[in-house]
Amino acid sequence: MRGRGLMLVAGMKMGQNQAKAQAQQQAQHQAEVAQAKEQGAAEAKAAGPATQDVTAELQKLADLHKSGALTDEEFAAMKKKLLGL
Repeated sequence: MRGRGLMLVAGMKMGQNQAKAQAQQQAQHQAEVAQAKEQGAAEAKAAGPATQDVTAELQKLADLHKSGALTDEEFAAMKKKLLGL
């Protein structure tokens, strides 16, 4: 009877150790995922606004060109300048 009780206690301890190891792995994984999200957000933030600004400016130039406020030459020159060409 005593041997059986010791086996149960030992089994419980093994289960607890496994649960701790799994919790540590899960916490590490969650930290890695959070870090990857932060890095992706930082990259998107760095790249996003500049791309949106250029797109918005190109749209404004196109609208001005369509309305006749800019000549073909002015439009081409401003577009090259905006695109850095």
